[in-house]
Amino acid sequence: MKRVVIAAAVAILLGAGWRAESGAKSSAGGVTAEPTAPVSVAAGHSATATLRFRVADRYHINSNKPKSELLIPTELKLEPPVGMRISAVSYPEGSEFALSFDPSEKLSVYSGEFVVTAKLTALRGARAGSYPLNGVLSYQACNDRACFPPKKLPVSLEVKITPAR
Repeated sequence: MKRVVIAAAVAILLGAGWRAESGAKSSAGGVTAEPTAPVSVAAGHSATATLRFRVADRYHINSNKPKSELLIPTELKLEPPVGMRISAVSYPEGSEFALSFDPSEKLSVYSGEFVVTAKLTALRGARAGSYPLNGVLSYQACNDRACFPPKKLPVSLEVKITPAR
């Protein structure tokens, strides 16, 4: 029964979000990426890239591990340049949040600022140089009354591969 209630609430919120956003002049809640300093890594070694994001005031997004499979998780997908691999992406724990119409149902969300880290490894034979590391943060923004269509935020940072030590 609880799944049916959650599914109905998500459907209602999504429908309300579509209507609210279609009439809005600017984005109805979103996420911005803060500038990221270049990451240096020696061939054959690893380094950590830190990506900082900010959720607009009065909005939240589902965490990477929402409490229901009906909710859209926040996910960062990175496409490493040739000679590099991504071995782990780490997300913060979400904060518990309850919607006004169902205070007993707790959601796991991000609001304000949050940080995602990625472990980068430059392969032993990687050529020294500067390379773009591009990716996309997928998320769904909501406020206390509606959820909006899922969005994708492009992200990019510079990775400097140095010769093996």
